[in-house]
Amino acid sequence: MLSNLASSLIISKRITTTVAKAKALRKYVEPLITKAKDDTMHSRRTVFSYLQNKESVKELFGTVASRTNERQGGYTRIIKMGDTRLGDNAEMCLIELVDFNEIYKKEGVAKKAKTRRSRTAKAKKAEGASPEAAEPAAETKTAKPAKKAKGNTDTPAEEQQ
Repeated sequence: MLSNLASSLIISKRITTTVAKAKALRKYVEPLITKAKDDTMHSRRTVFSYLQNKESVKELFGTVASRTNERQGGYTRIIKMGDTRLGDNAEMCLIELVDFNEIYKKEGVAKKAKTRRSRTAKAKKAEGASPEAAEPAAETKTAKPAKKAKGNTDTPAEEQQ
């Protein structure tokens, strides 16, 4: 049963099944995808002994292995659908290969290089900019005149009456 489920998953990239079968299938198919990363005769024969399907082995070593080459693990995703099967009330889910879902895939987002910044670099930056930069900012705030109200003049209120 797991061999047929794995072959169907590899060929169609997404299948609907019960949650229990999907969790068992994940443990069955992920080592096969890992083994398919190195395309040798030994790994092909090992994977064929599990799947017993030439088309699924060809697909696994062709498109699936090329797309999952950079990924370290976690090749499948289980999405619970929330509904149950009519006959036995089993919880249904969707199991799919992660790299073949175009909705969740982030395209055009380049990996940003992470840089480490030490505390000394921040301290040097703060020391060099704080004395000179603080003075011009203070001058611009004090240079603005305060707005006067329409009826208010420089004379006290008693003298106006």
